Amino acid sequence: MVIDFHSHTYWSDGVLSPVEHARRALVNGYSAIGMTDHTGVGNVDHLIEELKRDRDIVERYWPIKVIVGVELTHVPAQGIAEAAKAAREAGAEIVVLHGETPVEPVEPGSDGAAIDCGYVDLIGHPGHITEEEVRRAIANDVYLEISARSGHCLTNGHVARLGQALGAKLVVDSDAHSPSDLLTDKFQRSVALGAGIEESNLESVLRTWPAELLQRCLSRREG
Repeated sequence: MVIDFHSHTYWSDGVLSPVEHARRALVNGYSAIGMTDHTGVGNVDHLIEELKRDRDIVERYWPIKVIVGVELTHVPAQGIAEAAKAAREAGAEIVVLHGETPVEPVEPGSDGAAIDCGYVDLIGHPGHITEEEVRRAIANDVYLEISARSGHCLTNGHVARLGQALGAKLVVDSDAHSPSDLLTDKFQRSVALGAGIEESNLESVLRTWPAELLQRCLSRREG
């Protein structure tokens, strides 16, 4: 079943309520979905509180895990550590960094700042991440994303090549903003293969590493 750590609801620029978003994900074959709306520092407490309220009713009645988190988006690189810490203190179960995608003007150095800060779990669409940054991601147990999102996916091949060569933990996410963006098991596999993930690594990318990251997120909830 699909585990997807990166998606958006109407609390940022998605189109669905968290409850409908979860329902449509479940019907698509998801076992877990991360709701990671765009944020900086100012609205993070409110966002986490609202997502948790809907998460509680979803999980009470449907067999899907909702990981409540944030995507730190266009935060100044020097402020990423501060913003990520604020998100974790507000109760975020996952902190995603809006990485240096080639189709948006993300400040250079954002990937590295997130990797080094100690509060970010996943670099979304990392763009032209460097070999040195990948090595630091490995050392700091930060995951790297293969993105199914149009535009952001343009550097998937680069991320997959470096990640596999160096041994980084890779996951495939939708970055869904609407129902049509949600993955299926078949499409998630297709995105991985299209990025250049080798058949021998598919089990790790689609199952093992997502399961490990999911457990990290759930342990924060319990702790």
